[in-house]
Amino acid sequence: MQRTRLGRTGLTVSRLCLGTMNFGWQIDEQDSHTVLDHAVEQGIDFVDTANMYGDEGGGLTEKIIGSWFDKSGHRDRIVLATKVYAPMGDGPNDRGLSARNIIASCEASLRRLRTEWIDLFQMHHVDRNTGWEEIWQAMETLTQQGKIRYAGSSNFAGWHLVRAQEAADRRHYLGIVSEQCRYNLIQRDVEREVLPAAADLGIGILPYSPLHFGALSGALRKQRDGVPGRAVLHAPDRVEPHRAAISSFEDLCARIGLDPVTVAIAWLLSRPEVTAPILGPRAATQLDLPVAALTTVLDDATLAALDEIFPPAGVGPEAWAW
Repeated sequence: MQRTRLGRTGLTVSRLCLGTMNFGWQIDEQDSHTVLDHAVEQGIDFVDTANMYGDEGGGLTEKIIGSWFDKSGHRDRIVLATKVYAPMGDGPNDRGLSARNIIASCEASLRRLRTEWIDLFQMHHVDRNTGWEEIWQAMETLTQQGKIRYAGSSNFAGWHLVRAQEAADRRHYLGIVSEQCRYNLIQRDVEREVLPAAADLGIGILPYSPLHFGALSGALRKQRDGVPGRAVLHAPDRVEPHRAAISSFEDLCARIGLDPVTVAIAWLLSRPEVTAPILGPRAATQLDLPVAALTTVLDDATLAALDEIFPPAGVGPEAWAW
């Protein structure tokens, strides 16, 4: 398994990250444990989750991971990431990034995950009602208590990253080390400002939805063959608006003799800003094609062809100015 550093930190992680959003929702506890076991066998030691995953406010996915830690004894070898922001109760303070909720959510996640520390504690969304001094004070407290090792963000704009880091610098706190954002061949908006800002600040990029909800997994072929799955489930919303591009993409993959999943992941791995794409398998075997991407090198002609099919967003301000 290839490894890389997480942003500007000294922490190394596998080049692929196991996303667990399907645990407790699409697959049960036993199948979730099987996926985790297979990921470890493949050398994946970076696991991402969130307090809101699995059910409404119950933290089911974190509980499933916690039971796997107890069963497998693998906690020490896993780089564990979770998130805070989403509502986890009916109270007005059971959400957001107030110091109260950050600390309470961290402690609740630790209980569900059955661990003493979280490696990467991520803000799941920007909180426009809470100042950075308060947010960083809470993160510093958790760091000093040994409950978290690093702080990360998710779904932030480029200027949010800059403001956050400026505030952290004033406090002599490490600040944001990774940004988790939606990034794939179809959705390249983050190339305008988020990726340049992250690269300049030493923030690693963790792309989620690398297959655009299955649209880049050979969706048209699966539809023709009657294969069930996300490609069919999301067809009206995720596939149809991009049918022509997806068709050209699948033709290109067929010409170069590679599965669309492998090509889509290999393309993300070729992006210099990307630390580790986040995979969301519903079965252990769904990890095999992404793992194959680690040893797949896309030549310049293929990369150019992909840019023709899925045009780059462009880097700001040149993307919208002279």
